[in-house]
Amino acid sequence: MLCHMLCLCLVSPFPLIPSPHCLIPIHLCLTFSLFGRSVNNFLITGPKAYLTYTTSVALGAQSGIEECKFQFAWERWNCPENALQLSTHNRLRSATRETSFIHAISSAGVMYTITKNCSMGDFENCGCDESRNGKTGGHGWIWGGCSDNVEFGERISKLFVDSLEKGKDARALMNLHNNRAGRLAVRAALKRTCKCHGISGSCSVQTCWLQLADFREMGDYLKAKYDRALKIEMDKRQLRAGNSAESHWAPSEAFLPSAEAELIFLEESPDYCSHNSSLGIYGTEGRECLQNSHNTSRREQCSCGSLCTECGLQVEERRTEVISSCNCKFQWCCTVKCDQCRDMVKKYYCTRSPGSAQSPSKGSA
Repeated sequence: MLCHMLCLCLVSPFPLIPSPHCLIPIHLCLTFSLFGRSVNNFLITGPKAYLTYTTSVALGAQSGIEECKFQFAWERWNCPENALQLSTHNRLRSATRETSFIHAISSAGVMYTITKNCSMGDFENCGCDESRNGKTGGHGWIWGGCSDNVEFGERISKLFVDSLEKGKDARALMNLHNNRAGRLAVRAALKRTCKCHGISGSCSVQTCWLQLADFREMGDYLKAKYDRALKIEMDKRQLRAGNSAESHWAPSEAFLPSAEAELIFLEESPDYCSHNSSLGIYGTEGRECLQNSHNTSRREQCSCGSLCTECGLQVEERRTEVISSCNCKFQWCCTVKCDQCRDMVKKYYCTRSPGSAQSPSKGSA
């Protein structure tokens, strides 16, 4: 019942009439709140046909959020929940490179999920992209099979996500640009998949189609874009004017063809080391880091230095008891019984040195 109430707030103009499309679990209903009021208004006033896609939009947004948390798990800014607001109705909203990534990965997640659901036949009005089937693609292969319908996915994603930006200010234009960069990342992840045909497996002819890669590849792709994001220079007067819907300033450099797939931002990122309640920054004190770990990425290997040492904190080792299932055995029929094993593991956390007072940051509680 709670799920129905949550969804009714999102998709029904009549709060007491159940919506036939309310099939979203509670945590995914709550995902819609991350999109702000604009999406709610769109779902109420937009074409009723688009209510069909609300579940996929919620799932896509959730996958974008989860990928954001994965990509930044061992960095000072770790994609906190309070940073996931996608609307510019709040004029205090930042325009940092972190904001650019949130928009890009969320937009990509929605497009990816809509595209996959379309190709799997989950929507009545959409299916595989067969527009090139039967045509020669190259030497020894032709187009065929079920290509993922990115055209449809892009169109529906653009309609939902871009509808959040009502203003013409600098931040809204930046967000629209990064939304598009996210959709372009989905296109960039298309890969040609082929099946052989011929006598006795000779593979004299191949039938090929375009298929989306795993979403993790899109996350890696956009994280690399984040690392080299382009800053659009503007003075403080322009930035203040950019908070106003009456301002029509546009970062024209960002819309050059050579930069359309790049992430852009307007403001430098704040210091994420220290707690700052006015900016919604939690700081790195108390965060876990990795030390002496093997088979991990360079980012994870450097996490204790980045999160602790470079932020004026020390690394504290703690021994923690972990309970896990072990010695599992299959019993006929048909259960699996396991023992509970207890192991002591070492974990590392960023802590303040004994006797050192925390320097109060601006706006800190």
